Amino acid sequence: MKKLLLAVAMSSVAAGSVNAATIYEKDGLTYKLNGDFQVQLRQKIGDDEDLFVDYDDLELKNYISYDLGNDMKAFGRVDVDFKGHANGGTADKPLEEAYVGLQYGAVSGSVGKQNFASDEFGIEEAYEAPLDEDQFDAIATDGDDTIRFDANLGNVYLVLSHELEAENKAGIEGEYTDLFASTELAGLVLAAAYQTHTPLAQDSIDTYGVSASYDFGIATLAADYSSTDDSNTDLDTTLYNVAAAFDITSTTGAAVGMQNQDEDGAEDVTGWYANVTYKFPQHKNVSAFAEVADTDADNADMGYLAGMRVKF
Repeated sequence: MKKLLLAVAMSSVAAGSVNAATIYEKDGLTYKLNGDFQVQLRQKIGDDEDLFVDYDDLELKNYISYDLGNDMKAFGRVDVDFKGHANGGTADKPLEEAYVGLQYGAVSGSVGKQNFASDEFGIEEAYEAPLDEDQFDAIATDGDDTIRFDANLGNVYLVLSHELEAENKAGIEGEYTDLFASTELAGLVLAAAYQTHTPLAQDSIDTYGVSASYDFGIATLAADYSSTDDSNTDLDTTLYNVAAAFDITSTTGAAVGMQNQDEDGAEDVTGWYANVTYKFPQHKNVSAFAEVADTDADNADMGYLAGMRVKF
């Protein structure tokens, strides 16, 4: 589930997670480990869907860095997710990310299997979004041959990535170049992203998006808009999200949101969701949650889920 406050994303890819457990730290070497385990009882939106157990995340994230002196650091990351195996599929590639890089001050560069710059975009607060998270998610947001640069310049966060060759959601291979930028001004977070995808032997497919969120103290409101222009089909697709998140008590939060996707030559689809999350007061990294969601597509029954998450 993405965070409404895009400022959470404004940290260098090389920094490692602030919630990670430091396993070893000596002589300039730091090894951190993250875990994220989430299991749900879920019934998908659709016609006469069955209730099942969904393993949304079973991740272990390994991060290693070496202090090279003079404000320089070498780092590497290997993340694995076993949810494909747990869900009964035939997934034989649990590797989520695998990259190495260098960081100098606030700027880092990395190469390997990792997320594109456009993966930072988006404000939806659903555990399981009724539609695609945004138009970037509808195309592709990660690859195996990615070169990425991050710059964390105070209240401005910039990312540039280039994928040498990856498949989009339609299985068509090609190159990707992505840009992402966000900034925070007195509680207002603004962001923009752009992706150009050049499929093999085809014209480019361009996607762009803009978003804004504002923290009112009692609630955070946010919206984003993203659009894809496919010059091969002359069809445009747009998707927007609006969402609100607020605290009910010191341990319980809630979020509601709406999505709309409009594709040329097809009927537009609107979806909505509402969820509640309880974080155990003994430790905020242990939580339980529930969500309902639906769309106005034909023969679509409401979906719902309930689950538990343990992370470190």
